[in-house]
Amino acid sequence: MPYKTFEEYNDNITENVKNNYQEIISDLGEDTNREGLLKTPERAAKAMQFLTQGYEQDPVEILKGAMFKESYNEMVIVKDIELYSLCEHHILPFFGKVHIAYIPNGQIVGLSKLPRIVDVFARRLQVQERLTEQILDCINDTLKPQGVAVVIEASHMCMMMRGVQKQNSTTTTSGFRGQFEKIETRNEFLKLIGK
Repeated sequence: MPYKTFEEYNDNITENVKNNYQEIISDLGEDTNREGLLKTPERAAKAMQFLTQGYEQDPVEILKGAMFKESYNEMVIVKDIELYSLCEHHILPFFGKVHIAYIPNGQIVGLSKLPRIVDVFARRLQVQERLTEQILDCINDTLKPQGVAVVIEASHMCMMMRGVQKQNSTTTTSGFRGQFEKIETRNEFLKLIGK
């Protein structure tokens, strides 16, 4: 299905996940009948459905819905795309910025579609490395540009709140296809995004 804002929740999933959250909260030693926690299991169930709505969306259809023939053949960059995702190892957030560039090959795509496909892949349980590759491959395989580049810079709560507890560390991943495998093109892109 094309990209849409997720505001409706599956009642069966909500009920099942709510019951699981209620059990988890109880197992951790909290009183699930306490006023502040009465609606928490349901809220958490709905939040998880929202944060994983990418499984129900098709990024290829999003791109195909806004592809246009155009002779422009220079670099197109959308940078500083906000990213929010959940680490699949601890189900804790990671967040940061995505920078995307492509060089058209007879077709361009509506600029808003690039952040939309970031959201589709980010709203799944993820690791940053796979997220980078999924965005890159989706653009490359669907738009078939002369080249595509993706750089993600993110902070991971699983490193900040627990484990090594390093609050100032960031992780950078990158991927390059086609013309961006050439050092000159890659360097131009990195310079334009301030890297």
